[in-house]
Amino acid sequence: MDTPDPIEFEELAISAGACPVEILTGRLKQANARYFIGSGKLEEIAQLIQLHQAEIVLFDHPLSPSQERNLEEGLKCRVIDRTGLILDIFAQRARSYEGKLQVELAQLEHSVTRLVRGWTHLDRQKGGIGMRGAGETQLEIDQRLVRVRIKSIQKSLAKVKKQRDQGRRARQRAEIPTISLVGYTNAGKSSLFNRMSESDIYVADQLFATLDSTLRKIQLPDLGSAILVDTVGFIRNLPHQLVDAFRATLEETTEASLLLHVIDASNEEHPLLKDQVDKVLEEIGGSEIPTLLVYNKIDLLENQEVTVDRDKNGIPWRVWVSAKSSLGMAQLFQAITDILGVDFVEPEIILSPQQGKFRAKLYHQNVVKKETVDDEGNVCLSLRLPKADFIRLLQEENIDPALYVEQAHPDDDYLETIHNPAT
Repeated sequence: MDTPDPIEFEELAISAGACPVEILTGRLKQANARYFIGSGKLEEIAQLIQLHQAEIVLFDHPLSPSQERNLEEGLKCRVIDRTGLILDIFAQRARSYEGKLQVELAQLEHSVTRLVRGWTHLDRQKGGIGMRGAGETQLEIDQRLVRVRIKSIQKSLAKVKKQRDQGRRARQRAEIPTISLVGYTNAGKSSLFNRMSESDIYVADQLFATLDSTLRKIQLPDLGSAILVDTVGFIRNLPHQLVDAFRATLEETTEASLLLHVIDASNEEHPLLKDQVDKVLEEIGGSEIPTLLVYNKIDLLENQEVTVDRDKNGIPWRVWVSAKSSLGMAQLFQAITDILGVDFVEPEIILSPQQGKFRAKLYHQNVVKKETVDDEGNVCLSLRLPKADFIRLLQEENIDPALYVEQAHPDDDYLETIHNPAT
């Protein structure tokens, strides 16, 4: 487990609506099986509860159901662990139908093993006809109802996932790249999203201000349309229930053409936070996707100018911007274009009048930049499209790609003219 951050945990508590009155830290070589903490620390917390008349105790660690029950009995106070706290924040912030279902699923899966504390006082109910045998306890009934609800939510989320997959496939058929914003919570993803898409989605200086994925179409220089996606922020020790529940939403990240990893450059711990995000990306299968690091909030730094850092091949890998002050937006858009346009080609192709269906296909995929017609009715089309798609289109028309694609790249001084053998 990663080292706890008291400041971040306090921000989590405030985000959930709590008013922290005391922060207590300690070191344990080994967790106590009964209370997680030692007897001395338990007594210290009990005294602080009396002193501040506290109503709840929050632990920045996952607790087992039995530890939670024992702590509540010992402290005479409600106890919530880190997972329960984050789930509560998500429950408050979810707005969309899908987001509410995802949060409810995560809450139910977290609580199903904790129901015992609410039903230990109930005896077994009687059986069926003739009142034979012991029936279910109220606890067993409640657990069964929870599991029924979990299955119902999973079915609903499967339908939402199917709809999301259909939309994603439609974008792929239209050759529209998807750019997904990822990053640690409160890094400024939503502010950057608003600035890039000229939108006005909710922005706040708090943890997990955004839960529901938002998609907007944007225009990139020389490339045309792209889909920009704002996603939920990551955090240390993100509960597995949330990773699983939000997997359908996070697939927008794993299926993206490019990830913009937004980093709060003003946070001194940003290298550590970046590593935390990388861990989650690896867990959900997004670690192999091309990534551009976007160091945000440079308006809070001294002597940091807008900069685009490139690798030895001239490909951008980091951009310094300020979403709040609009600094570096033009450079960011150009960096995105440079990355997504690396494998683009710009050929000219001549089609005969009989090849109208092929011409229509090219227009449908929005890859035609210019069209001219000669005296014989042949159509000359100037194209711009990914190299892989160009090869596929040539193969569909029975043209050998090896004859043309090597010289049909934007870096060339000329555009190779492709004559269909049929003309």
